[in-house]
Amino acid sequence: MRRALDVGRRVVVKVGSSSLAPDGGGLDAEALNHVVEQVAALWEAGHPTALVSSGAVAAGIPVLGRRPSDLPGFQVAAAVGQSRLMERYTANFSAQGRTAGQVLLTKDVLANRQQYLNARETLGRMLSLGVVPIVNENDSVGVEELRFGDNDRLAAVVSHLAGAGMLVLLTDTPGLFSGDPRLDSEAELITAVRHTDEALDEVVQGASGPLGSGGVATKVAAARMAAWSGVPTVIASAREPDVVARAVRGEEVGTWIDPHETALPARKLWIAFGQPAEGRITIDAGAVAALVDRGKSLLAVGITDVEGDFDDGAAVEVLAPDGQLLAKGLVGQSSARLRTMAGKPSGDANGLAIHRDHLVVLAPSASSE
Repeated sequence: MRRALDVGRRVVVKVGSSSLAPDGGGLDAEALNHVVEQVAALWEAGHPTALVSSGAVAAGIPVLGRRPSDLPGFQVAAAVGQSRLMERYTANFSAQGRTAGQVLLTKDVLANRQQYLNARETLGRMLSLGVVPIVNENDSVGVEELRFGDNDRLAAVVSHLAGAGMLVLLTDTPGLFSGDPRLDSEAELITAVRHTDEALDEVVQGASGPLGSGGVATKVAAARMAAWSGVPTVIASAREPDVVARAVRGEEVGTWIDPHETALPARKLWIAFGQPAEGRITIDAGAVAALVDRGKSLLAVGITDVEGDFDDGAAVEVLAPDGQLLAKGLVGQSSARLRTMAGKPSGDANGLAIHRDHLVVLAPSASSE
C-alpha cells in the first residue's frame, strides 16, 4: 500500500500549534527549525513543498503578555503573531538557502471559483519558482477559521490546489492508534489503512483526547478530503527525526492513508471542498441508489427533507436516510422551490434538483467519477 513519491512530485506538510509551541506559550525555536530543515531537505531531494503552518496565535501570546479568553482576543493575538511567525520562517528558510512567501487563505476566498483558481495559480507559480509557500488561515479577520483543526482541512485543500503527490500531517503522536494509548495498553499503531476503511471511523469515535490541536477527527477528515484528489496522507510525529523525508521515501513511518484510486476533476474538487454548504437535502433509498449505483442526477421526487435557506446555484450537502453525508452539489432550485417539489414526480426539467455534472458523490461505496 505504501509507496515512494517520484522525484519532482510536490508535497504539502502541515504542522500545528501544539507541535510548534508544546508548552502552550510562545513558539519553540528548535521545533520550528526542525520543521524548516525537513521541508528544505525535501526541496533538495527534488520535491517542491508547501508548508501549512499554525502558530500565529502562539507567536502573539508572549507579546500580549497573556493568553486570550475570547474570539477578538485570539484574533488580536493572531494579528500580532502572524508577522512574527513569518519573520521566524523567513530567517530560518533563508539560512537553508530558500526563499519563503506568505499565503493567507479563508473559506470565503476559496468559495469563489475565480479566487480558488487564482490561489491555485499563485501556489503553482511559487513552487515552480522555488519559493516555499507558508500557508495559514487569515485568523485575524476570520470567525469560523479559528476553530481547532481547520488547518488540517486547509492542508487538504492546499494539496488539491498545489497538485501534490503526498500530504504529511505532523502531530504529537506517532500516528493513529486503534485506541487511546494513554488509556489502553493494548492500543496499536495503525500503520496503513484505506481512506474508506471503517477502522478510521472507529478511531474517531473512540478518541477521548486531542491529537495535536486539531484532534483525531479533523486529521481523518483531512486525509479523506485529500484522498479524493488521489493524494495519500501520512500522519506522523513532528518530533521524529527525518520523519517527512522517510514518509516521502515510502518508509513505514506514522499512519499511511491510501487515497481514492481515481482523482476527481478539478471543478468537482472545488464543489466538494472549496464551496461551503448553505443547506442540506435528505433523500430516500431510491435516490441513493440512483446517485451511487447508476450515476444519475438528483430529482426532486427522491427528496424527503430540505434544511436551510438558499438560492439556486448554492452548494448543499446531500444526506442518506440515516443522516450520513452522501454527496455535495450545486442546486438548480432554491430551498423554497425544492420544498414544494420534494417527493413529487415530474417528467420535465423542473423536477431536477442537482444535475449530475454539478454533483460529487462522496459515499465510500461510490464508483469513480
